[in-house]
Amino acid sequence: MEVVSCSHSYLAFHQTPSIAGRFLGTGLGPRHAKLARPRKAAVLCLGTGRASNPSESGKLHVTHSFHVSDIDALQGIPQKVGEVGRMVIPGLPEGPNSSQISTGLWEWKPKLTVYYEKSGTKNSKAPAVLFLPGFGVGTFHFEKQLKDLGRDYKVWTMDFLGQGMSLPCEDPAPKNIGEQDEESYWGFGQDSQPWADELVYSVDLWHNQVQRFVEEVIGEPVYIVGNSLGGFVALYLAASCPHLVKGVTLLNATPFWGFFPNPLRSPHLSKIFPWAGTFPLPSFVRKLTETVWQKIRDPRSIQKILRQVYADHSTNVDKVFSRIIETTEHPAAAASFASIMCAPMGQISFQEALSRCQRQGIPISLMYGKEDPWVGPFWGLRVKQQVPEAPYYQISPAGHCPHDEVPEVINYLLRGWLKNVESGGLVDLPFLDDPSYEEYGVSRELEFVRTGSTKSVSVRLFGSRNSFWSQISSFLKRHASNTRVVPR
Repeated sequence: MEVVSCSHSYLAFHQTPSIAGRFLGTGLGPRHAKLARPRKAAVLCLGTGRASNPSESGKLHVTHSFHVSDIDALQGIPQKVGEVGRMVIPGLPEGPNSSQISTGLWEWKPKLTVYYEKSGTKNSKAPAVLFLPGFGVGTFHFEKQLKDLGRDYKVWTMDFLGQGMSLPCEDPAPKNIGEQDEESYWGFGQDSQPWADELVYSVDLWHNQVQRFVEEVIGEPVYIVGNSLGGFVALYLAASCPHLVKGVTLLNATPFWGFFPNPLRSPHLSKIFPWAGTFPLPSFVRKLTETVWQKIRDPRSIQKILRQVYADHSTNVDKVFSRIIETTEHPAAAASFASIMCAPMGQISFQEALSRCQRQGIPISLMYGKEDPWVGPFWGLRVKQQVPEAPYYQISPAGHCPHDEVPEVINYLLRGWLKNVESGGLVDLPFLDDPSYEEYGVSRELEFVRTGSTKSVSVRLFGSRNSFWSQISSFLKRHASNTRVVPR
């Protein structure tokens, strides 16, 4: 494990020389390159199907020919099945074929140490990709991306402060000696420690944490991929620090965070609320937290939540479950949870961040699990409506955490999107092997091998004409057609 001090000076940031000249006359900036049609190579797909002549049995027969723009392997070539193309994509690497993961600790501020993991650091010329987790999980949720994408990119992930392995190593507000017991929670004392006087586990804190991490530890602009809360933070950082972010991918990103007004945005309104997640916790909050926390940390509650957010219940979530349990057993977890729940909203909203990113030309892609009970397709379509140039992939079956539930699909789509952005649009986005798909969209059945068996997942790429309101209208029409009117 490496330990990084915040006293290290961060590297100067030099963006890649502008490629704007390549797109003169397109009306698009360098970060929104037109999806140019690359030169295509003809590929013959060979099959070993039954020969019409018995004497030719066992010979290879040409069954289809395709034009593809990226022929790293024959995997990924669509095969028509009715109206939906079927594609075989790579599974996850195993054993020595996986990229090695290393861990580190970065001391950002006194007593505030960030745990992180990385892989692929030997890929010196490859882009850096930073994964940000959702609420309640951490770096372990991106193990499948670190091991796979680390073979091609420099991959990083971290735990947000107040969560995972970035919980404090000292009590921010210790109880008096006579008040302590065997199961005493940290942060429940009457007075806070000097280092925790202004500590609030808010989205603004996490935004600042990620910004400094990119500057001081990674040392170069990054692509950020965020799930749920991580998606909110990713978009927030891109909007406020565009020089640090080369692009953003949202994985079922939560479009809001925090219940209380931000003191900078609403100074008068925020004064109505006497406490906003700081230490020490007020007495009534301590009592409420003790009651609520017992319910939340119950293994049965955690199992129930995992069954909600994972659409495919055959997915192995044992490791996720054990790591969440491990976090809840930390003495600082309960008070951190209370601080997070009562922290103010961010200085800018999700919609504002999205608008800023669009104005600044920051590439955005959307990959959403269709069966998410919390951040469903409705929210992904709203983002697509606001940023129509952003590719939106809807994945089924998949819930709130598609990167862990169907990592093969997410990794395949991410590789394609990164190649598209890095090439300035010269490499097609996944599925865009036909120009008409950009407008009308396309669906694919993606097949891959996992633990010896073949799995299939449906992915729909929404085109520019698949507007938010057209989807709502389509839903209402389908609902109406399924409604029977019984005459009296």
